[in-house]
Amino acid sequence: MAFPKQLQRIAAAVAFGALAGAPALAQEVVKIGYSGPLSGGAALYGKNVLDGMQMAVNEINAAGFEVGGKKYKLEIVALDDKYNPSETAINAQRLVQEHKTPAILTPHSGGTFALQTNNEQQKYLLLSYTSVPQVTARGNKMTLRIPPEFTTYIQPFIKHAMGKYGKNLAIAAADHDYAKAWMAAFKPAWEAAGGKIVAENPMSYNKSTDFYSGVSRVAAAKPDVMFIGGASEPTALVAKQARELGFKGGFVIIDQAKMDEMAKVMGGYQALEGSIGVLPVVDDSAPDTRAFVQRFQKAYPGRNPSSEVSLNYTTVHATAMAMKLAGTVTDAVAIRANLDKAMKQLPASVNPHGLDGVDERGGSLADTRVAVVEGGKVKERALSSFK
Repeated sequence: MAFPKQLQRIAAAVAFGALAGAPALAQEVVKIGYSGPLSGGAALYGKNVLDGMQMAVNEINAAGFEVGGKKYKLEIVALDDKYNPSETAINAQRLVQEHKTPAILTPHSGGTFALQTNNEQQKYLLLSYTSVPQVTARGNKMTLRIPPEFTTYIQPFIKHAMGKYGKNLAIAAADHDYAKAWMAAFKPAWEAAGGKIVAENPMSYNKSTDFYSGVSRVAAAKPDVMFIGGASEPTALVAKQARELGFKGGFVIIDQAKMDEMAKVMGGYQALEGSIGVLPVVDDSAPDTRAFVQRFQKAYPGRNPSSEVSLNYTTVHATAMAMKLAGTVTDAVAIRANLDKAMKQLPASVNPHGLDGVDERGGSLADTRVAVVEGGKVKERALSSFK
C-alpha cells in the first residue's frame, strides 16, 4: 500500500536527519567550577572574577574547542560561597560530585586553604586567585596561584608611602584571611624600615557599609599613612570616610582593592591622591591590554575590567590550552603538568597581564606594574623603579 510506504520514507528521512545531526548532539560539555562571593559586601569582586572566566569561555567556544580530536563545549558552574571558606568546601564537593569539574577556581585564600585539604586526593585542579605566598609554599601539587605573590609589593609600597608622607602608619584594612596575611607581612616590614604603627583596627568589610566609628579610632592617632584594603567598594568607603574625618595622608591599598572601582565610589581619583596600589587594567598602556579592555567593554557595556576580570580570563584560556596540550579534559594531573607550557604558548591577545609561565611550585610569573595617584591621575610604575 502507498500509505505505509510513505510512512517508511518519512521514518527513513527522520532517521537520516538524526544521524546527520549526531556529531553536534554528541558534543560533550566540560565544566569548570567556580566558588566565590556572589552576594554580600564582596559580591562585585566575585562577579568580576566570574565575568572574566565567562568571557574566556565564550571566546573559546566561539573559536571551537577541540581536545584529542574531539570537540567539546566549555561551561562555568558558579556557586556562591559568601566569602566563607566552609561554604567553599561544601561547594567544591558539589562541583566535583555532581558536575565532574576537573578544575575549580576560588578567589580567596580562606577558600583556597579549605580546598587544599583534599584537592590532591580528589584529583581536581585548584585555580587559586589569591597572592598569598602560603598557597604555593604548602607544596600542593594540584594548585595554580594565579596572581604573583603580594610580598613583591611590600617594599615598593613602603618606600613610596614612607618617603612621601612619613613613618606613622594606621591599619584599617579588612579582617578576612587575605587581609590578615597582608598585615602579618607588612607590619614588620614597615617597622624594619624605621616606621611606627600608631593605630590598628581591622574591620569586617564584608558585613558593614558604615565604617565611621572604626575609621575614627585610627584617624584619632593622626597617622601619616593608612593601610587599607579588601573588596573595592568597602575599601573606597573606608578611604572616603577617612577623608571626611580630615585625613590628609596617603593610602597603601592592598591588591584586592582596585583604584578605578574605588574612584567611582569616591567621585574620582582626587580623593586617592598619594595612594599606591595595583595598576588599574584600564590605565595599562600595553596595546594588548587596551585591546582586551575594548573587547570587555563591548561584551559588558558601561563597565571597565579589573584585574580580577583579566587575570581569571587568562587563567581559563590557559586551562583550556593545558587541556589541549595534555590531550585530556578529565585528567587534572596531566592538565596541571601542562600549565607552564600552556601559559607560555598563549597568544598575547588573551594574556593582557603578560603572565610569563608557572613556576615549579604552581605560582604564576609576571613582570608586575603598580600605580600611584599624582595630581588626581594614575601613574604607571614598574616595581623595579622603586629600588
